[in-house]
Amino acid sequence: MPTENISMNYFSGKLINWYLQNKRDLPWRNTKDPYLIWLSEIILQQTKVEQGLSYYFAFAKEFPTVKSLAQAENNKVMKLWQGLGYYSRARNLHETAKNISENYYSLFPNTYNELLKLKGVGDYTAAAIASFAFDKPHATVDGNVYRVLSRIFGISTPIDSNDGKKEFNQLANELIDKKKSGTHNQAIMEFGAIQCKPINPKCSICPFSEMCFAFANNKIKELPFKAKKILVRKRFFNYIVLNHHSCIIINKREEKDIWINLYDFPLIETEKEIDEEEFLNSKNWKEFILNKKYIIKSVSITYKHILTHQKIYARFWEIECDKIFTKSLPKTCIKINRKDIFHYPVPKLIENYLNSKGSKIINKK
Repeated sequence: MPTENISMNYFSGKLINWYLQNKRDLPWRNTKDPYLIWLSEIILQQTKVEQGLSYYFAFAKEFPTVKSLAQAENNKVMKLWQGLGYYSRARNLHETAKNISENYYSLFPNTYNELLKLKGVGDYTAAAIASFAFDKPHATVDGNVYRVLSRIFGISTPIDSNDGKKEFNQLANELIDKKKSGTHNQAIMEFGAIQCKPINPKCSICPFSEMCFAFANNKIKELPFKAKKILVRKRFFNYIVLNHHSCIIINKREEKDIWINLYDFPLIETEKEIDEEEFLNSKNWKEFILNKKYIIKSVSITYKHILTHQKIYARFWEIECDKIFTKSLPKTCIKINRKDIFHYPVPKLIENYLNSKGSKIINKK
């Protein structure tokens, strides 16, 4: 382990000193309330602080306690989360709030191992809550920490391997100041976020530049190292926006796929991008339409929506019909008043479409 020449006290002291002079004033850093700390950690998973801050304030205002969140309607929780992405976080947030309210008397567990039992709480989140709220000496290891430790100590073990995770976790726990665990954890994550950044880190004013392996060996861009490449799947969506007088059809996604419990429109997915003529002559479209009378009011441009493992190319077919195609619609579809559509939680892709000028029928009064 490459800590022979750097003592824990030296590393942690230098880190905390930097933090106290450079930290951002963030609301979850000014509380010991485990509920608010947990809320911030779930929101900030896969999300930058700048984007997550408004969601944190919105949730903390609407649901100031874990009990109030537990008692909320699912649609309300999902609607408040809308646009933040990774919607399983919101579902787990709601389920865990119910669990704590019902089985823990609305009191958060105060140990790392008990926190790990909560849905949506992994090693990192458990360590964060344990150290920030309860001053327990557990090191937080997230993407920022991987980057800081790999660069300073010259660790090339892949961070997406079991060996890498064990090595970084062990080192992080060796370096933590057990008497100031919460401050130490905040400091190293903040250091990675605003000082030792993924691109263009501030090496010229870094307090660790003299001992940093990556800086000395010109390996800033190479560390941390990932062994696996993410395979990205392309998907082609044709949304059927069915309008019937003042009503519209929306679909609640319930299958094991993206966007569970959010609403979109009836969907015909194709294996590749096809033009309008191909689509209207396709078997899927003919089975959907069932010889019913309809008018195509517009076909949208292609909306490109990028997820971690998927690229979605979507078009919206706005249709006016005299009768709803009940036989060809999934049971998950419901008919609503067109003006009420904005009350339902939808994926960002659908939100972008609804807010676009191209959505003629949706915006029609």
